[in-house]
Amino acid sequence: MEGKKGFVVKVSLIVALGGFLMGFDASVISGVIKFIEPEFNLTKIQLGWAVSCLTLTSTLAMMVAGPLSDKFGRKLILKYAAILYAISAILSAIAPTFALLVVARMIGGLGVGASLIIAPMYIAEISPAKIRGRMVSFNQLNIVLGISVAFFTNYLILQLAQGGSTFAASLGIDQYAWRWMLGLETLPAILYFIFLFFVPPSPRWLAMNGHDEQALKILTQASGSQNAHEVLEAIKTNLAANVDKAKARLSDLFKPALKLVLLIGVVIAILQQITGINAVFFYAPMIFEQTGIGVDASFSQAILVGLTNLVFTILAMWLIDKLGRKFLLVVGFSGILISMSILAYSFASATYTLSNEAIANLMQTLPSVDWSSLQNITFNSDIAIKEALHSLMGSEQAKTHAADIVSQSIHINSWLVLIGIIGFVASFAISVGPVMWVLFSELFPNTIRGIAISFIGFINSAVSFSVQLVFPWELENLGNAGTFLIYGIFGLLGLVFVLVFLPETKGKSLEELETILVKSDKK
Repeated sequence: MEGKKGFVVKVSLIVALGGFLMGFDASVISGVIKFIEPEFNLTKIQLGWAVSCLTLTSTLAMMVAGPLSDKFGRKLILKYAAILYAISAILSAIAPTFALLVVARMIGGLGVGASLIIAPMYIAEISPAKIRGRMVSFNQLNIVLGISVAFFTNYLILQLAQGGSTFAASLGIDQYAWRWMLGLETLPAILYFIFLFFVPPSPRWLAMNGHDEQALKILTQASGSQNAHEVLEAIKTNLAANVDKAKARLSDLFKPALKLVLLIGVVIAILQQITGINAVFFYAPMIFEQTGIGVDASFSQAILVGLTNLVFTILAMWLIDKLGRKFLLVVGFSGILISMSILAYSFASATYTLSNEAIANLMQTLPSVDWSSLQNITFNSDIAIKEALHSLMGSEQAKTHAADIVSQSIHINSWLVLIGIIGFVASFAISVGPVMWVLFSELFPNTIRGIAISFIGFINSAVSFSVQLVFPWELENLGNAGTFLIYGIFGLLGLVFVLVFLPETKGKSLEELETILVKSDKK
């Protein structure tokens, strides 16, 4: 049996490399935004667009990835996703204009959408029930590993760019740091494409398409001969029960029989993103820099965010089949509520004062500004000081320099901010991060799983796009405290929903779960 488990682990790890690319591709932009904002003279909405455009096309890809995988197979779609990742990385690194950078990032988004949907689906379909939760969580583990690596490589490239070494200068890292940050993804994308040749087709997809003998062979490798026959028989029985039904359509999701699973899927998909995780991941250096700790420290603390995400995702993988999905979600949403409350309180308690030293520094870069009207004046919110800067300097200069001025004037407990962000990331990583995709792979019947996960994934990605797009605008107009308070409220709503509506799914086969969760159609 250990040999069978080893086969499943090996295949799952390879397929889950799509999650690594997704995490890297999405989070590498966190180190890039500081450079492209002044280089391309971006507004806050344009800056948000640079971050969120990848998610927009991933959202569209999710709508077609499931049905395409039902038609052509999970493995083939993942190969195309790897190619799209590589093309995106190369084009992003050489993009001469903001528009072309956005196009390149959007190409990568197509790969993100496909791999984010298909990888956990494939892993769920090849894994035995008792280890399925951990195996599907490999995908989330690789996502957070990709995020961590992106934070680390961004920091490393920043250090090389600022180090003045001839090595960095010869490679152009000192001049084109952000382009190197984006271009590094090419290597893992190529490796992923190669490794996928060593992965078999999904056995459930083979059975759905009449290739029972090949499906049985793969199931035997995954769970042993006796279990393989039982699983294949269960799949065939399930398919036969639905043979008289029309080919799965989006409208099938809205039948009364699927009301409960659809409600759970939609709400969890929204909550995973609307609590602010990608705002924290993709803007981590910006958030930390606003506490006044400096650029290098903000990048290094972003690495700590990535490592926290990685450690607690591993912990979730260990606990998910022991404690269950519902317990972890209760713990996670409770932690999100507490952590966001800490962040909101920290920024609400902050004050902003331009000291004599700060003004002396500012006069070196902005000598034409009369700083005397703001000198030693204390403001009680970031919004108030930004409004004063707009009045003093005009909108154009204030937009360019406000972030730096705010970071020099802020008085805040930066350790409390760090605790709040680390607590939030830990709470997310041990719960709704990995658990959501496990639930998605378990909730829906075999015959509509592809289109169902695409639909729910579309909603999840659309919310993610919105959160990323408006986050810079929110900080500018609602302030840090207001923004994090909103995320905390959504954490509270998530906790209530899980306690009231979510059943436990651990330890049950996909066919057993269909019997429990999907009610018989009533004429």
